[in-house]
Amino acid sequence: MLNLSAAPHARDKWTTPFIMRMVTLSLLPATIVGILVYGWNAFGVVALAIVSAVASEWLFCKACKKPSTIWDGSAVVTGLLLALSLGPQTPLYIPVIGSVFAIVVCKCCFGGLGKNFINPALAARCFLLISFANAMAIKPIVDTVASATPVGAMKAGEVVDITKMFLGTADGVIGSSILALLVGGLLLWSLDIIHGQICFSVLIGFTVFLGLFGGKGFDPAYLLAHLCGGGVVMGAFFMATDYVTSPVSRLGQFIYGCLIGVLGGLFRLKGNTADSFSYAIIIGNVCSPLIDTYIVQKPFAYRKIGKTRKTSKEPFRIPKPVIALTLIAAIAGVALSGVYSMTKDTIEEQKLQAERASYREVCPEAETFEDSEAAKAKLEELAGGNWGTNFGSTRINEAIVGKDAAGNVVGYALSVSSKGFGGDVTMALGLTPDGEVKKISFTELNETAGLGMRANEDSFKDQFPGKSGSVSLVKGDAGENEISALTGATITSTAVTNALNAGLDFYDTVLKGGN
Repeated sequence: MLNLSAAPHARDKWTTPFIMRMVTLSLLPATIVGILVYGWNAFGVVALAIVSAVASEWLFCKACKKPSTIWDGSAVVTGLLLALSLGPQTPLYIPVIGSVFAIVVCKCCFGGLGKNFINPALAARCFLLISFANAMAIKPIVDTVASATPVGAMKAGEVVDITKMFLGTADGVIGSSILALLVGGLLLWSLDIIHGQICFSVLIGFTVFLGLFGGKGFDPAYLLAHLCGGGVVMGAFFMATDYVTSPVSRLGQFIYGCLIGVLGGLFRLKGNTADSFSYAIIIGNVCSPLIDTYIVQKPFAYRKIGKTRKTSKEPFRIPKPVIALTLIAAIAGVALSGVYSMTKDTIEEQKLQAERASYREVCPEAETFEDSEAAKAKLEELAGGNWGTNFGSTRINEAIVGKDAAGNVVGYALSVSSKGFGGDVTMALGLTPDGEVKKISFTELNETAGLGMRANEDSFKDQFPGKSGSVSLVKGDAGENEISALTGATITSTAVTNALNAGLDFYDTVLKGGN
C-alpha cells in the first residue's frame, strides 16, 4: 500500500482534531480567570467570538458546496484566541466582525486550514485595531478612577504592579493572566504539540532586546513587567507556534522566534501603539516562507558524499527581486534624508515661530517675553532630563517671564513635554504671577485621531484655567482641582496632566517670586 501526498512528507500520531482540542483545553485556564475577573461581558465576548467563527466557517463551506470542516476544531481555537486578545468591555459587535474576518478572509479565502499565510486570529485583531480603534480601547476595571493599561503606563514612565499583571487582575485583555497562560502553554510544550524552539526563542529575543536597548539594563523588575504585558506570553506560546505560519526546520523556527522577539521589543520601545506584539508575529508569519527557502531541513537518509563521489555545488545567488527591493529602499532612504537635510532649518524655524505664538496665546497680557535667569540656570543643570520623579517622562523645555509695557510681571509661559500614546505631547502653559493656570496650547500633538487628538478640543482644554498646586486625573465628572480624562485616551490624558503638574511644580520650585 502506497500513500501519495505532497511534500513535506510528515507523519505524526496527533490528529488535527486532537491538537485543536488540546489547544482549546490549554486556553481554558486563561479563559476562566478572565471571566471570573472581568464578569459577564467578558463571557459574552468569548461566546460570541467562538460562535461567530464556527458559524462563518460552516456558512462559507455551505455556500461553496464544500465539506464542512467545523468539526476539526480550528474555528473554535481561532475564535477563542481572538476573544482572549480583546478587552473585557469591548462592544459585543467587535468579536463578531473579527471572527468573520478571521475565518472568511484570512482562512477560507486562502483555501482553509493549512493554506493561510498569516495567523487568522492575529490578522483579525490587527484589522480591528486599525478599523475600530475607539471600540478596541481597553477600558479600566474601576470606573471611578481613570487608568491606563499596564503597557501604556510603562510607556508613560509610570510604575506598574507586576503581581496583578502575572495573576491577570490588572486592566488588560481577557486573556491577560500570565500564570494561566503559562500553565496551558507549558502543557502543550510538554506534550510536544508546540515547538520549544519558537516559544522560548521569542521570549529570549524579546528579553535580550529590552535589556540591551530599554535603557534600564537587565533590571529584573523592568523586564518582568514587559514580559507580563502586551500579549507577549500568549503570542509566544499560542500565536507564533501556529504550524501553518511557522517554519519547518528547527533552525528556521529558532530564527523565526528570535525575529518576532526582536521586532516585538523594537515596537514596544519605539512604536506608537502600546500593544504592538501582534504586528511582530504577523511580520514573522510573512517571513516564514523565506526562512524555509534558505533553511532547509536535512532529508531523511541523507549522508555526506565520500571521496569516491564528487559533485559540484551550485553557487549561492541572491534573488533578483531581493536586489531590486534593496536598491529601491536605499534610493528612497537617500532621497528622504536629502529632503530632510534641505528642510531641517525651515522646519526648526517654523517650530520656533509656532512656539512663540503659543506663548502669546497662553499669556496674552504680556507685551514682551524675557528669559528667567533662575529658570535658565535650572534647565541647564537638568541638561534636557526629566523634571522630578512624580510626573513620568516629563521635561521642562523653556520657561520665560511675560511683562507688560511698564516692565511688571503679568505671567509666565512654559514649554513642557510629556510622553503620550503617539510620541511627545508638547504644550505651552500660561500661568498667572500667583501660579494659576491661564490657558494651555499644544505645539506638538501626534495622538490617535478621534481619541488622543481630542485633547486639542476646547471641551478638554477649558478644564485647565484656574487650576493650581497639584491636579488629579479622574474618570467622569471632575472636582475643584481635578481633570476629567478623555474616554479611550487615558495615556494622552495622563501625559497632559503630568505636563501640567510638572509645570506647576517648576513654578513653585523655581519661578515663584522671581523675575
